[in-house]
Order: sequence, then C-alpha cells, then structure tokens
Amino acid sequence: MKLKERNIQIAMVIITVMMTILRFILNEKGRVNPDSIRFMRFAHVLPTIDNTTTPVGYPVGIRLFTFLGFDEFWGSKALGLAAYLFIIYFCWKKKFYKREAIAVCGLFSFVSLFAYTMSEALIIPFVFLFLYTASQIITGKLEKGKAIFYLSLSLIALYNIRYSALFFIGGTGLYGLIFLRKKYSLVFIISSIIGILFVGAYKLLFIDYFNENYIKQVLIMGIHPTSKLLKELIQGLTTSFNPFIHIADPRGSFINYGIYGIGALNIFLMIYLLVKNKLSETEYFFSIISISGIVCSYFVQYFYSVIPLDYRIIGPFIIPVWLIYFNRLFRIFNTKTYVITGLSLLSGLAFTWLSKGNYLENRKAASDFLKSEKLDKVPIQFFVLNEESLERIQVAELLSTVNPDITLTFKPEDTLRRTTLTRYKVLQKIKINRNKYQ
Repeated sequence: MKLKERNIQIAMVIITVMMTILRFILNEKGRVNPDSIRFMRFAHVLPTIDNTTTPVGYPVGIRLFTFLGFDEFWGSKALGLAAYLFIIYFCWKKKFYKREAIAVCGLFSFVSLFAYTMSEALIIPFVFLFLYTASQIITGKLEKGKAIFYLSLSLIALYNIRYSALFFIGGTGLYGLIFLRKKYSLVFIISSIIGILFVGAYKLLFIDYFNENYIKQVLIMGIHPTSKLLKELIQGLTTSFNPFIHIADPRGSFINYGIYGIGALNIFLMIYLLVKNKLSETEYFFSIISISGIVCSYFVQYFYSVIPLDYRIIGPFIIPVWLIYFNRLFRIFNTKTYVITGLSLLSGLAFTWLSKGNYLENRKAASDFLKSEKLDKVPIQFFVLNEESLERIQVAELLSTVNPDITLTFKPEDTLRRTTLTRYKVLQKIKINRNKYQ
C-alpha cells in the first residue's frame, strides 16, 4: 500500500508541475496582472527601491533567479515552481502533513497561485515553515529562547513578502492569549510582540523614508458599504473553498450557482469534520490562524482599497484549515482522498484549455515590436485613462513580460514622448492572439 501511495504522490507532483506550466503558457499574458508590472519593475531596478507599495521579499526573490539566467518574467515563474517543489520536499523531509501538502498544493486554486507572477507564490512555502515552527513549539520540540527566535523570524519573513502577514502576527498573539495557561503561551505572545515591533520599525525606517505619505494615501475610511463587502465575502469563501473551480463567471451566469453551491457544501462538510473530531492543540492553532486571517482580511477592506476577497487574497490564510480538512479526509478515505486533487487538476485543465490563449506567440510579437521601436532595453511608459481600464492595461501587462521597466501613466501629455506607448500604438503594429483572459 505504501509503495502504491508513493507512486500516486510522485504522479501527483509531476502532474501539478506540468499543470502549473500550462497555466501560464496557455494564457494571453502569461498569468500577470497590473501588480505584476510593479513586481517585475521593482526586481529589475534593484537595489534601487522602486516603491513601498509592496515589501521587498518577492522582488528580491525574482531578482535572485535573474542571476541564474532568467529574465524577470521567467524568473517569477521559476520562483513559483521552486516554491511548490520546496513545500513538497520540506514536508516529506520533516514528515509534516506530507500527504495533505501534496493534496492541497495540487488543488487548481493553488496551482493558479504558483503560476501567477504575484507574491502569493512565494509566501506559501513560508506559511508552511511558519506552521511547522509553531507545531514544534506546541509539541514541546522547540522551547524557550530558540522557540521565540524561530517563530519571530518566520513572522518577520512572512511580513517581508506580504503586508497582510500582519494578520499572521496578530493570530499568533491571539493564540497565545487564548491558551495563556499553557507553558508555551508566552512564546507565541512574545513572538507576536516582536513581530509588531518589527512592523513599526519597518514603517519608520523603510516606508516613511521612501514615502512618508504612504499610510495617508492608502488608508481611507468607508470605502465600501457592508452590504457589498458581505456579499463579496460569501462569494470569496465559496469560490476559495471550492476544490474544483475557484473563479466565478464575472457575467453572473447560471453556472455560478453551481460554483458557489459546491464551495458552500464543502465549507459545511469541513466544519462538520472539524467539530466532530476533537482538534489537537496544533490544529487549534491552525484554525485560529485561518479564521483570524480571513476575518482581518474582511475588515481591512473598510479602510484599505483591495480587490474583493478571492482565492488569491485569502489563499495563504486558508492553507492551515485545508491541511486539517485533508487530514480528516485521509483518515476516512485513505488514498482515495487523492481523487479530489485529481479531479481538481482535471477541471483546471479543462478550464485552462477552454479559455486558452497563446502566451509564447504573444510574447514574440511584443518582443519584435519593442525591438523594432528600440524600446526593449529602456524605461518606457504606458498610458491608460485610469487603473480600471483593464483591457488597455492588459497590453501593458504583456509588454512588461518582455521589458519589465515599464510604468503606467495617466497623463495624456506623456503620450507625446517616444517612450510612451498606448494600446492603439501597439495594436496598430502587432496582432495579439486573443481569447478569454483568465
């Protein structure tokens, strides 16, 4: 049985890697978005600090891969694949939720994250390191000063990749307070305090140094009404916990009822299994981290402008509860549980194929265009009316995969410059292979 399961696991890992590659190859833009433009530009200009909108962790990760011969785009994809393989190796080596890690990371939603040029791809392996460190402390294998050092270090590492890791810091302190009578509670509380102190120092010494008005610019009270946010929360949770399809039809078609329905049923089953079987102290920590992360992600929308909650925003926070859930499923169904991940990969393949584009063809067209205009190795700008002009920005996203030193501009007068491109200028000279953008 062990040999059979090992073969299943090896096959699952290989298929997941292949699906990750297909996910960005069979896409018009190679799985990038407006934030990806900033990440690749940040990595390109390092050690110059390009902006403080994002921590430096992910751009530095991309930059490290450029030393291996990749450009920023391919470096980000290599980083995503390396992140996935590291998780599998680490969990196998440490015997830490090995089966569950293979099953969870093979779900199509996580495949999409590893294929994305976004910081979620890098934070996921650090989430596993963080969870492993916490579990070692709870089980008494890591104690006192050493425990505080490693847990604090993991929290600081998470924050250096995504600012939302502040919720991991808060969740860690909350767990320490809830289990105050436990001998390890002070480790979690002190580590959380150290994490908060680091966040404060990071703001004063990094964010304020490069942009003293950053906090004022991003924090605005009353951005969205509660009625809107609650609806988006339900949609975000039901799609994120749908193991097969994690993206609803933006046109609001009838198929969305099925997508939300499957996600809702899965959530109810998850709650049932977690309540029916008593949680261990480690699993309590996992649950608190997930719930606090989701709750904080919801409430932060009242004063911080982010996209509606979806599998990408809350993905790092739901990993702990996915691990517990699959642990329960493996207890009940044993190796048959891998069927869920297999079906998820199959549905992902169908979705990717039906909405496929041709990134390699589009990249060649974009590369030829920039070379002919002598704009492939110089800083360029791309004019759009506003950041909501998604169709126009999509052209800029494609160009950024060839020349990452691109900045969006909203000033019409900038279009008079030779180094400023517009959607019209580009599409006048090249043809982009189109299909439904994923």
